[in-house]
This record gives sequence, structure tokens and C-alpha cells, in this order.
Amino acid sequence: MADIDWVDVNKKLPYKRTEEEKNKRKQLWSCIDINGNGYVSLAEITKGIRDVINIEDLFDCRPAINRAFHFSRDVHTSSDSHGDDYLEFREFRLFLQAVRQFFEYYQAFDRIDTGDDNRVSKEEFTSEVIKETIERWVGPIENMEEEFEKIDKNGGGQILFSEFVDWALERNLDIEDDVDEDQP
Repeated sequence: MADIDWVDVNKKLPYKRTEEEKNKRKQLWSCIDINGNGYVSLAEITKGIRDVINIEDLFDCRPAINRAFHFSRDVHTSSDSHGDDYLEFREFRLFLQAVRQFFEYYQAFDRIDTGDDNRVSKEEFTSEVIKETIERWVGPIENMEEEFEKIDKNGGGQILFSEFVDWALERNLDIEDDVDEDQP
């Protein structure tokens, strides 16, 4: 895994509630919403990550982009005919914040997915080396096998990224080598 320039990632994802960052969001939005209709699809936002926001490492983590898109879209219910399939500007700040957080979670997920198959087996999750790593991120875990079962919501015997995100949110996961910004 490449070293992530977290300072650059934070700088390019203006999600803080300041006037300066709001203006940056407006500029990004106008470049991503190329047809100017006020809505962007998952494909448009993914292309925007690559071409406008220009974070190659993030573009390569499509599961994080996808999850942040759906998370942000689902927060605001809309009666608009486009509402369920597209993001609007009012959801864009949340998207940028979520994509930053889910990108961090993807880095964690990728580190414990030692089989590089985009899922984490019980054997991977319960290994001693992984236990030490996970406990650095979330604190002590008494029983790794029980924790695995809690995370594996669909009972498939593997932890999927979406399940991992739900667990990481509950546990307030924080990898040790990212650069966190103070929240205003």
C-alpha cells in the first residue's frame, strides 16, 4: 500500500463549516456538476474525485467513494424525482467528510485483508498480529471471534467493507498514521 499524503487529502476535501471552505466546495461542485443541473451521479462524483479533486489514492478506493455517496444521499430524504439517485450541493459537504472518513476506514480494511480479496476472513481478523493492530485503532477487544461475529452482519463468514464501515463508525476507528484535522 502506498503512503497516503493525509495533509494533501485533508486540504483537497473542504468539508469544514467555514465560509472559506464553503467557497471551495462551490468551486469543486461547479466543476463536478458539468451540465449544471444541480445533481451529480455516482459516476460523476467518482470522475470528479479523479479529475477535479485529484486524489489518485482516493480514486483507487472506489468502495469508499461508493459508500460515502450512498451514506450522504440517504441522510437527506427528498421528494424530488432525482433525489434517490443523485447528490445535490446541500449533501456535498457531508459527502466530502464521509469520503475522508471512509477512505481512512478503507486503509484500515485493506491492512487487515491480508488475502487481498476485498473481504476479511475470521482467520485474518483473529490473528494475533491483526488483533494488536485493531486494538491500536479501536481499543481493547476481549474476544476477537465474538467481535468478528458482531461485524459479519450477513453471516457470510467474511467481513465485507460495508460491514466494516458500520463497525468502524460504532467503534470510532482511527488509524495511527493518518493526519487528523481539528473539527471546527
